[in-house]
Amino acid sequence: MEFNNLQELYDRLRPALRTKRNEMVRNGYNYIKPEDIWNYLKEVKWKKASDLSLYEMVNDVLNTDEGIIDAYLKQKLNLKNREIYFKEE
Repeated sequence: MEFNNLQELYDRLRPALRTKRNEMVRNGYNYIKPEDIWNYLKEVKWKKASDLSLYEMVNDVLNTDEGIIDAYLKQKLNLKNREIYFKEE
């Protein structure tokens, strides 16, 4: 299956992303959004990957360790907060 752009791929993976988000909320990660999971996978896990099948991507969504996604998001937010802090000085 091929996709013309990232939005099409995101739309196709949206049910798996929502499922993972719901699982994370049940496990206490109330602030995680489907976009956070997507961004982690896109920017870290799949960054150097090529020719992934839809099955492999869904598997990654559902089976990526929640702690890794949480750490990625916290690091990203920390970097963003630092940028805002240093811009204000």
